[in-house]
Amino acid sequence: MARMKVALVGIGKIARDQHVPALAASGDWELAATVSRSGTVEGVESFTDFAAMLAARPDIPMVSLCLPPMPRYRYAEAALLAGRHVMLEKPPGATLAEVHALERLARAKGVTLFATWHSRMAEAVAPAKAWLVGKSVRRAHITWREDVRKWHPGQDWVFEPGGMGVFDPGINALSILTDILPMPVHVTAATLEFPENRDTPIAAQIDFSANVSADFGWRQEGPQTWDIVVETDAGTLELRMGGNRLFIDGQETAGEDTIMGEYPALYARMAELVRAGTSDVDLAPMVHVADALTLGRRKTVAPFHF
Repeated sequence: MARMKVALVGIGKIARDQHVPALAASGDWELAATVSRSGTVEGVESFTDFAAMLAARPDIPMVSLCLPPMPRYRYAEAALLAGRHVMLEKPPGATLAEVHALERLARAKGVTLFATWHSRMAEAVAPAKAWLVGKSVRRAHITWREDVRKWHPGQDWVFEPGGMGVFDPGINALSILTDILPMPVHVTAATLEFPENRDTPIAAQIDFSANVSADFGWRQEGPQTWDIVVETDAGTLELRMGGNRLFIDGQETAGEDTIMGEYPALYARMAELVRAGTSDVDLAPMVHVADALTLGRRKTVAPFHF
């Protein structure tokens, strides 16, 4: 079967690190065009204007958006109006309402919309979900701490309104949590740490129903921490390395020490959705972020500078 063509919009760090290699290895997709103010991919037709790309390349049925959340809506809307399938980087938008609007538009136009959560594609997430089926959760805790300077070097947009701050990585943990738990949970309280010179939090502590909690931080140097621990009536499950390694009662049972399988799995899923004529827009992780920002007690901390 011939590969389908895709345009990649926003050629920044995540596009170069993950999307471009995933597409290069894909049996479903061919990277046929890029749109960026400055970035390009060698050997691929490049545009600096999105409307110009849509007009010039009617042969490209799918657009993958790697832009920051704030400008993403108008690009997604334009692509859907042009009858193109759309794949959204996480988080799928700046607000819940705009993603709901995109979902309605995709349905009206008869095209696919995929709100991706790459961490759900981590190697050990599916085995963890399967192990938790039928078990009673007594306690669960997320520890998700990393270095913003490493993952978003100089990217001030993450600290601007709509950038989500520490929830940019934290939502990855929430995407796993909402996928693997055998029951739904909701936010009950939160403390959000805002640098005095920034508009989004750099750390957050969250309490959920059912004795679930989370600790998010963006100032951790050295080794990074992406762990979820779930205590059940049948033992303790630990997901390490962002969901890529699974331990049951201290013994490793599944997974692989790599994060490079996540984006290839996303593009394979997008191909399935397009061929089936359906969409996948699960906003559960984003709901938790919105609720934490609504209920959160604000704590001002020292300024942050890149």
